[in-house]
Amino acid sequence: METSASPAKKIMLSGIKPSGDLTLGSYLGAIKNWAERAEQFDCYYFMADLHALTTRQNPADLRRRTLEQLAQYVACGLDPEKNTLFIQSHVHEHAELGWILNCYTMFGELSRMTQFKDKSAKNADNINGGLFTYPSLMAADILLYQADYVPVGEDQKQHVELTRDVAQRFNNLYGPVFKVPEPYIPKVGARVMDLLDPTSKMSKSDDVGNGRVCLMDKPEDIARKFKRAVTDSETGEHCVRYDRENKPGVSNLMQIYASCTGESLEQVERDFAGQGYGAFKTAVGEAVIETLRPIREEASRMIADKAYIQQVYTEGAQKASAMARRTLRKVYKKVGLVERPF
Repeated sequence: METSASPAKKIMLSGIKPSGDLTLGSYLGAIKNWAERAEQFDCYYFMADLHALTTRQNPADLRRRTLEQLAQYVACGLDPEKNTLFIQSHVHEHAELGWILNCYTMFGELSRMTQFKDKSAKNADNINGGLFTYPSLMAADILLYQADYVPVGEDQKQHVELTRDVAQRFNNLYGPVFKVPEPYIPKVGARVMDLLDPTSKMSKSDDVGNGRVCLMDKPEDIARKFKRAVTDSETGEHCVRYDRENKPGVSNLMQIYASCTGESLEQVERDFAGQGYGAFKTAVGEAVIETLRPIREEASRMIADKAYIQQVYTEGAQKASAMARRTLRKVYKKVGLVERPF
């Protein structure tokens, strides 16, 4: 009796730039939900070290963050047996297709990228060509793997639209070479804000770092940061209550506590009725410490085991390269380049 083969999983791809240390906001807002994707999609996650070069990097720090970030993703639940994890620069096809797509991306399209304008303002002393053309490399990242879906936030949707335009332009010229990807709106996790400025998102690129909690922070540092977290001057039995507009600091802490403990915001409010902000901030800090403890310990173990980390990114790059090579070979043939003899 014949049995039908199970349908192939759709492909999802995401690149993560190692430009700063991963934060509690990164984990609760996104990474926490990623592990379950592997059951539904064929997932590719890469450390976007080539993209990091658009701004000046300390070489030793970039190497360290790239490897630490890879270890942290595994510690957060991205099983290398179920997800393809690799370092972007280890798959040379990214840079090669990036150059070709530069030649199929219009100057006007690149000049309209809002992130170029934002990054130019922040890096006025280093507005380089890579900063301008990196959306073409991003398109190459996606199209190399014939990705069906790209998880994006609001700030990245424009790049996926550009990728779609470039893919369609290329396909119109040469036939169906690239799969045209769709943006994937991820499951929304907690929106974690800066502890000292609860009107701003907790950022991994915050240079000072006192308002952010990193996945690898020591317990005593986490406790200290939460004790200094901004609240407000209200007192009374119901000072701990959720009100984003009027009580952004307290609401941020409630959201963090609820995400770490699994309690509803209503239950958090009941738990801390009649207690002051001091007790509440201590409790939030303790909940975060216990949430991050297994991640920090597992990531530390893997970082120390250099052979294991090397095995993860080597096997990931080998799998990614095999797929990327097929796409690039087809592109080379279409545009008229002589096929490689090796």
